[in-house]
Amino acid sequence: MRRLSALIPLLLVTTSPALAQTVQEPTAAMPKIAYPETRRVDVVDEQFGVKVADPYRWLENDVRNDAEVAAWVAAENKVTDGYLATLPGRDLFAARIKQLFDYERFGTPAHKGSRYFYSRNSGLQNQAVLWVRESLDGPGRVLIDPNGWSKDGATALAEWQPSEDGKLLLYSIQDGGSDWRTMKVIDVATGRETGDEVSWAKYTMGASWAKDGSGFYYSRYPEPPADAKFQALNENHKVYFHRLGTPQSADRLVYETPDKPKLGHYAGITDDGRYLVISTTEGTDNRNLVHVIDLKDPQLKPRQIIGELKNDWSVIGNTGSLFYFSTNAGAPRERIVTIDIASNDLTPKEIVPQSEATLGGASIVGGRLILSYLVDAKTEVRRYTLAGKPDGAISLPGIGTASGFSGDQDKPETFFSFTSFNMPTAVYRYDVATGKATVWAQPKVAFDPADYKVEQRFFASKDGTRVPLFIVRHKNTTGPAPTLLWGYGGFNIAYTPSFSAARIAWMEQGGVFVLANIRGGGEYGKAWHDGGRLQNKQNVFDDFIGAGEFLIREGITGKDQLAIQGGSNGGLLVGAVVNQRPDLFAAALPAVGVMDMLRFDRWTAGRYWVDDYGYPSKEADFRKLYSYSPYHNIKGGRTYPAILATTADTDDRVVPGHTFKYVAALQSAQIGDKPHLVRIETRAGHGSGKPTDKIIEETSDLYAFAARWTGLDVKKR
Repeated sequence: MRRLSALIPLLLVTTSPALAQTVQEPTAAMPKIAYPETRRVDVVDEQFGVKVADPYRWLENDVRNDAEVAAWVAAENKVTDGYLATLPGRDLFAARIKQLFDYERFGTPAHKGSRYFYSRNSGLQNQAVLWVRESLDGPGRVLIDPNGWSKDGATALAEWQPSEDGKLLLYSIQDGGSDWRTMKVIDVATGRETGDEVSWAKYTMGASWAKDGSGFYYSRYPEPPADAKFQALNENHKVYFHRLGTPQSADRLVYETPDKPKLGHYAGITDDGRYLVISTTEGTDNRNLVHVIDLKDPQLKPRQIIGELKNDWSVIGNTGSLFYFSTNAGAPRERIVTIDIASNDLTPKEIVPQSEATLGGASIVGGRLILSYLVDAKTEVRRYTLAGKPDGAISLPGIGTASGFSGDQDKPETFFSFTSFNMPTAVYRYDVATGKATVWAQPKVAFDPADYKVEQRFFASKDGTRVPLFIVRHKNTTGPAPTLLWGYGGFNIAYTPSFSAARIAWMEQGGVFVLANIRGGGEYGKAWHDGGRLQNKQNVFDDFIGAGEFLIREGITGKDQLAIQGGSNGGLLVGAVVNQRPDLFAAALPAVGVMDMLRFDRWTAGRYWVDDYGYPSKEADFRKLYSYSPYHNIKGGRTYPAILATTADTDDRVVPGHTFKYVAALQSAQIGDKPHLVRIETRAGHGSGKPTDKIIEETSDLYAFAARWTGLDVKKR
C-alpha cells in the first residue's frame, strides 16, 4: 500500500569560455522605467483597531472575467518584456539551458501484473510521455503522449495508476497548470479509452483501484460556479467510488463530513485488497484521522481507528488486521507502530522508535520495512523486519536524495531514484531478498558532474540556532562570486539535494547556488517545523537573512552580488526579507508568492494554510501576519533591490492576485530606481505541468535578470 500523505502543500527549482559577451555592470546608469498606471481604490479594512489600506483590491479579480485586470496584466508584461529584451545574457542563457535540458529523463517505474509503467522525456518534449514494457528488460512502447493534447503544450499528464493486473490504467489530465483534474481510463493492450471520465477531482493523492479492477476510489470537491473555478474556496471534499462503465453521476459516495466542510478525505486500498483506509485532514499540518472500511462487510461501514486530529498517522501497510503506521505521536521525528484493528484495544505498539534522524518515508516491500531518513537534509535508507529488528541499510550512490521504494508487500522488487546537485536523477532497481541495487536508467548529460563541487556548511542564526546550507559551484569558482540563494521554510517540507539542468548554466558562468535549510521545513522533524510557523514565523526570515550574511562574511559572495529566490511559501519568504533587509540583497526573484497575509484564506486552498500561518480573523495571528505581510510592509525612503516577481494566470493554488497587488505596491513606492517588475505567464499554474519550453524561457529571463544585478559576467560558450 502506498503511504497516505496528509499534506496539501502550497506547493514545490564555472568555466569561463572565451569570446565574452558581458552583462552591463549594476552600477551603470539606469533609465527610469515607466510602469503602467495602476488605479488605486479607497478600501480600508479595520481589524482589531488597526486600519489596513488595500488600494489594489480590484487586482484580486480573475483575469479571465475582468477586462481591467486583463489590460493591467498585458501592460505589465509589455514593460517587463521590453526590459528583459535589453539583457544581453538572456539569449545566451536560453540557448545553454535548452542544450542542458536535452537529455533523456525517466520516472520511477510501477510494476503491475507483468507490465512496467514509467514516464520518459526524450529531452525537449514539453510534457513527459507514459511508456509501458511487457517485461523488465523488454522494449518500451508509448502508452500516453500528452504532447498533442494542446497547441501550446500546456496540457499535461498528471497522476496515473495501473490496475492490479496491469490491464487498465487510470490517468488524470491537468490543463494549463490548474490543480483541477479530469480522470480517464485506458486499455493498456489496445491503447483505447474505455469511455470512463471523472471531472472536478482535486487533491486525490492518487486514486486507488479496487483489486478486481471493477473501478476506483477518488476524492473530489463539488463543481464550482463557472466564473469562480480558479478562485472559489475548496470545501466539502468527498470520497467516491467509480464503477467502470457507468457515468460519474452514478458514482457511489463513500465518505463525507457535511457538518465539517473544511475536512479533506483521501482513500487508499491495502495491498491485500481487504480494507479501504480513509485519511482525514483539516489543514497542512501532519495531523489526521483514520477510518477503515472492511470491504467484505456488506454495510461498508467506516470504523474509526484514529479519532483525534492531533498527530500524523500514515498507514504504510498491513498483515491481516495488524496495521503499520508511521507517526509523530510521542515522537517528533516519527516512529513506526502497529495497531491491531480487530482488537477492541487500539493502543499503538512501538516497533521502531524514533532516532536522531528524521523519518521521511516508509513502505513495506518484500516482507521488510524500508525506512527513509533525513540526516542533515541528506537521505539514508534503513531496513527492518516487520517485527522492528534492524536489518541493514540500502547503499546509495552518494550524498543526495533518494525517493521511491514502493512495491508489493510480498514481492522483493522495488525501484528508487537518486539525485544530487551535480547528479541528474538516475533510477535503480533494488532486490530486497538479495540486497542488490542495479541501474535501471542512467541519463547522459552535456556537462561533466565532476566539474562541480557540493559542500554543506552550518551557520548560527540570530537566536543561535544551527542552520545548514548547501553550497554548489564550479570547481574553478573562487572568491566572492554572484550567488543565487534559494529558500522555502514552511509546511514541514524538507528540501534536499536535487538536480537542475538550469542551475548548471548559472554555475558554469561562475555563479554559485546555495540552498538554505531554514526553519519551518521538515529537515529536523516537528520541532524544526514548529520553530518556523505561526508566532515563530519570524525565525524563518531571520534564518534566511542569516544565511545571506554568512555567505558574505565567509567570502562566498560579496556585497551587491547576492540574489535570492523562492516560490510559493518561498515567494512569501523573499518578499518578507526584502522588506526587512533591502540593503542585503542585489536582486530578488519571488515566484507565485503568498503576498497578502491578511486575505490568503479566502481563495481555493488558502484556507488550509492556517496551520502554518494562523487565522487572520484571530487577533494574535492577525498582528503577527500584519507584521511581515509582504504587500503591507513595503516602506518608501529606502533603496530596494531589483525585483522580478513571477506568477501565472491559471495558478489556482496561490491566486495571482497576491503577486499583482504586491507588484503594484512596489511600483508606486519610493524605493529607488532599480526595476521592480512582474512576469505573468499565460496558460500556466503553480508550477506542475508547465511545458519545457516555458520553463526554459522563464528560467533564462530570471537568470539574465539576476546576472545583470549581481554582476555575473555572462559569456558565450
